[in-house]
Amino acid sequence: MTRFDDKSQFSAPMLARYLKVPRRSIRFPAIFLIPKHSMSLSSESVQAIQKVFLSSPAYAVVGASKDQTKYGTRVLKWYQARDLKVTPVHPKEAELEGVKTLPNISELPLPKETSISIITPPKVTLGILQQAKELDVPALWLQPGAEDDAVIEYAKENLPGRVIYGGPCILVEGDGIRSQL
Repeated sequence: MTRFDDKSQFSAPMLARYLKVPRRSIRFPAIFLIPKHSMSLSSESVQAIQKVFLSSPAYAVVGASKDQTKYGTRVLKWYQARDLKVTPVHPKEAELEGVKTLPNISELPLPKETSISIITPPKVTLGILQQAKELDVPALWLQPGAEDDAVIEYAKENLPGRVIYGGPCILVEGDGIRSQL
């Protein structure tokens, strides 16, 4: 069981999306049962992967859209606000937030030097992880809600030590980690 005493770590919409419950059902303080797969990485493992992730010379965001309220777009803007080299990946849009998009991660010019933030439904996430393995992507950060048991199992077996999952969000923790690099 995990207790959330205030809104400083998670917004109610973020928790609702992650827990797949209606937004109106989230109240603070709150106690939730977090899925088993969410707690399977040790904090040391997460921190090590986060450092590799945030040390990359380039980033990609899969899951950004034209909808300003979506977390994928917020993550894209997070990178832009910090002047980090970021490429949005979207199968249909030609440009997002003033940046040319790529239709998929296999189009990344330097995938072995690009960390990828993923903000997609688990079924989509699984396909992205499979491509990332083939491309030898150094680190991937599954934002809350992008994973399920099948995704986590695939990540553990095929991308050990390269995938962050289980709840940490770059919007919440990214600046703190960057300050320690």
